[in-house]
Amino acid sequence: MALLVVVGCSQPNPEEPDSVRRKSPIAIAKTLHQPTDTYVKIVYGQPHKRDRTIFGNVVPYDQVWRTGANEATEITTTKDIMFGGKTLDAGTYALFSIPHNDDHWTIILNDALGQWGAFDYEETNDVMRIQAPAMQQQKPTETFTIQFSDIEQNYTNIVMQWDTTMVKIPIEFIAGEES
Repeated sequence: MALLVVVGCSQPNPEEPDSVRRKSPIAIAKTLHQPTDTYVKIVYGQPHKRDRTIFGNVVPYDQVWRTGANEATEITTTKDIMFGGKTLDAGTYALFSIPHNDDHWTIILNDALGQWGAFDYEETNDVMRIQAPAMQQQKPTETFTIQFSDIEQNYTNIVMQWDTTMVKIPIEFIAGEES
């Protein structure tokens, strides 16, 4: 007598991790620069302060951070832009940061997408690193927030705020070649 064993393979649902694992809501920051038809979108998790000291405690100084909660933050640009003074090719990147206990942070763009946190972060996948100014605010921000400042001509800033820290990353939209 022959025994037939059927083994099935199924792929886990890639859309949403277990809701117990996801503690913070997802948010989207976006901007459209109409003269260059450049769309930039940032998808990130929004953790809350909840009476905690954030930087130097919940988020250690001088260590790679996912720049939010849950999955690593991701930034997408539909056209090439200047990101912190360096040319960034159109595409989607994981956005990590290294908070420092001074007046700047290291901002990292990495091409390994779909990471949960920074647990599997590998520097070998970095596309670029820049330094961005970090400033202290008088009033704390309860919920981690990323937004774009108003566009002025071809410029905007990515503004990240949490607790009493604000970080600005300058963005320049690149005008295309006229034909």
